[in-house]
Amino acid sequence: MASNSPNSPRQKMINLMYLVFIAMLALNVPAEVLDSFVLVGESLGSSATTSSSKNEHTFDNIKSLYQSNPEKTEKWYLLAQKVKEKSDSLYNFIAEKKIEIVKNADGEKGNPDNLQHPDDLNAAFEVMMAPGKKGGERLREDVESYREFITSLILDTIQKQIIETNLSTTPSEKAKKDKQSWEGSMFYQMPLVASITLMTKLQNDVRSAESEALNTLLKNIDVGDFRVNKIEAFVIPKSQTVVQGGTYSANLVLAAVDSTQTPRIFVNGKELPQKDNGLYQVGTSSTGSFPIKGYIEVTKDGLPFRRDFSSEYFVVEPSATIFPTLMNVLYANYENPIEIAVPGVPGQSVSATMSNGRLERKGNNIWNAYPSKAGTDAVITVTANIGGKTQTMANRSYRVRPLPDPMPFIEYTDENGNPKKFRGGRLPKSILLNTEDLKAAIDDDLLRVNFSVIRFETMFFDAYGNALPVPSDGSKFSSAQKDRLRSLSKGKTFYIRGVVARGPGGDERTLSPIEVTVN
Repeated sequence: MASNSPNSPRQKMINLMYLVFIAMLALNVPAEVLDSFVLVGESLGSSATTSSSKNEHTFDNIKSLYQSNPEKTEKWYLLAQKVKEKSDSLYNFIAEKKIEIVKNADGEKGNPDNLQHPDDLNAAFEVMMAPGKKGGERLREDVESYREFITSLILDTIQKQIIETNLSTTPSEKAKKDKQSWEGSMFYQMPLVASITLMTKLQNDVRSAESEALNTLLKNIDVGDFRVNKIEAFVIPKSQTVVQGGTYSANLVLAAVDSTQTPRIFVNGKELPQKDNGLYQVGTSSTGSFPIKGYIEVTKDGLPFRRDFSSEYFVVEPSATIFPTLMNVLYANYENPIEIAVPGVPGQSVSATMSNGRLERKGNNIWNAYPSKAGTDAVITVTANIGGKTQTMANRSYRVRPLPDPMPFIEYTDENGNPKKFRGGRLPKSILLNTEDLKAAIDDDLLRVNFSVIRFETMFFDAYGNALPVPSDGSKFSSAQKDRLRSLSKGKTFYIRGVVARGPGGDERTLSPIEVTVN
């Protein structure tokens, strides 16, 4: 009789093919998801560059005030220097690691702004977390040290909370469940483009924290001196990236405000109504990059005083990330965990539905999919509430398959007290006699699904080679089977066959036999 033992050459070949197949599926990251990360990364990079320029300008203001009155401003200037040094050090360290990661994936000419292998799953881990590499650990420690220093300078409790949240190194709930560190959630099995985008976001958060700290220090210097010597116009957008159909909002203000007069604001050739108090809003009917140019005018000493401003915002197409945590397929009559997220939209504002089954929300971005019928695709539709308006963000179709057949096994405990699962080969007679029942389950790196054994039979052979089948008592070994087992001598072989098990959906499966040799 042919053996289906895991040790047989045939089974080894099947296992190898299965691992290769899983690896191929794991690498099958949808192109639109990679493109979304590229777009978000470009937007974050542009925002970080703009923030860097503004921070340099703020620092120059503090430096100028120090040079004109060192005794009055020395304390704040020295703190501003320290803020700048620490911010530049962390920002540049992240930039160096981004280049090192990209070169690992794309070669010596690798460029973080032009990724050749955005779906590479190994480069970030090898550079930041591989044995002997401490880049991820150092990054976490540097972020924690920087966060503590910056928040010690911030007086506004709301802004302090924002910085603590943006620079938090506490693992997410999913990472904690998977026993991952903060750096593990950023670099382990993460597509190259995703890790680079996350690092760019971190750089942007550093510049944002630096900006808040420098402005706090600037406020501690006499406001009057600043108002007389430096007046600048700024565009303060709520977001520079807007989903198509949403609304772009920005405040247009002067750095120093005179409460005795209302400035005139001109945007893209038109004057903004004074009743809007500097709030600029415009609809977004198409995608692309759009300029915001104009000037703010006030009266100074009876004469018009004008400062120009210039900025831009980006409108992107609606997109969403739908990622089955198992594979790029869903299993019928099974709880399939799925991550659903929309860039820039909080999880509570995201909704999803599914054809050929149902979806249940389990956490902020975690859902369970329950497909009904194998062989029929399931379409997941994601919507998001943006500015009070519900928009469809994505429609994705997934193949629905039946669960694979489980493997029957005998469960026992070895001499060290460790639980073991025997699926074929040699087994001590004492373990066989102490075994009460037969179990069955899908138990691999992706699935953990128990099946209920309904019946099976043992096949023994007498001295003449005649087959002697003996049925079980459901999932339990019958007394007749135990009697036969007692009579077996060392080296004798018998088979557990005709195993029938019932799965989560109620369907019954006939499973492969187990060959057992008494040890």
